[in-house]
Amino acid sequence: MSEEFYRIKRLPPYVIAEVNAMRAAARARGEDIIDLGMGNPDLPPPPHVIDKLCEVARKPDAHGYSASKGISGLRKAQA
Repeated sequence: MSEEFYRIKRLPPYVIAEVNAMRAAARARGEDIIDLGMGNPDLPPPPHVIDKLCEVARKPDAHGYSASKGISGLRKAQA
């Protein structure tokens, strides 16, 4: 067994995967589970939002970093 593989096998389980497995098991037992996980919308975005996302994604100048100068307070603290 390679050293890299051995080190990876020693890592603890991914906590989100553990929670997902617990949720799936509870649902399989028939328990009513309400998922309060952040970033888990229960409704799709409105059509106008999807349309705007598609419109902007087609713009060649929309695929880069913004011209932001950063957070003012952080910049002052670092100066």
